[in-house]
Amino acid sequence: MKKTSRRRFLGAGAFLPAAFTLPVTSALAQGADRVAAGSLVGRFYKTLKIGMVREGKSLEEKFLIAREAGFDGIELNAPGYHIDEARMASEKAGIPIDGTVCADHWAVRHSDPDPAVRKTALDTLLRALEDTRAVGGHTVLLVVGHGKDGSESEVWERSVENISKAIPLASRLGVAIAVENVWNEFGYDHSGSSDQTADAYARYIDAFDSPWVGMQFDIGNHWKYGATGDWIRRLGKRIVKLDVKGFSRKENKFTAIDAGDIDYADVTRALLEINFHGWCAAEVESGDLNHLRGVSKAMDAAFGLS
Repeated sequence: MKKTSRRRFLGAGAFLPAAFTLPVTSALAQGADRVAAGSLVGRFYKTLKIGMVREGKSLEEKFLIAREAGFDGIELNAPGYHIDEARMASEKAGIPIDGTVCADHWAVRHSDPDPAVRKTALDTLLRALEDTRAVGGHTVLLVVGHGKDGSESEVWERSVENISKAIPLASRLGVAIAVENVWNEFGYDHSGSSDQTADAYARYIDAFDSPWVGMQFDIGNHWKYGATGDWIRRLGKRIVKLDVKGFSRKENKFTAIDAGDIDYADVTRALLEINFHGWCAAEVESGDLNHLRGVSKAMDAAFGLS
């Protein structure tokens, strides 16, 4: 299927209303009627990475499987899909593409010492923003850089300068750049500790001074460095979206969402305290429909959605 060109999109699609005319599941459409006091019900929606859907030969089949498993949306990798095919799959399956993951962001980094590499990273991000908006998504997940590219200050300065060049497009399209907290040797507090901190990430997001750069906070990634609920409280409104996976401090490894020892009760309290409304993407092992149903149910149990 022919891919929609960026010129065609920017000439017409950029002026579509923010609500965009893609279908949503009945549960999502009725979310406002399901809000419960002291609960995330009606304000918390489940999505998952497209790579988790192991079955299905086409995007439409994969979207249908995600919906059948109990998810409200799905994340794609951008760039990397055909716009028209993705839109059609979303429409036929009745499930929105809520956001994307920026392609090659681990390998082609905004913190690279080589200006040519940074330019490639920027070009990819710009394309990801365009393609995400073209299918109705509202976030592009981004790993900003890596500590091996230089000192903390060099990684910080290069990545902020480079990513800032994408903010005008992000603001015009209404698509947020969502920085993920990952184990990338970045985000330390300079106190001599080897632990990444919520304070460092908060300062990093604030350096952009833009509502179009926030956090896609991964609930499992930094449980080893501190209480996840406290990270959420510190990051506050900087969090525009969530990722979730389990983690075991005892075994020092990632786990299924309902395994490990993350304090989901405190995570839920923290999300309510910051008045979080939005999406949470599962990021765990891929599998068939039954496996994905289990992932969806694990999210329900962890966040009190059922």
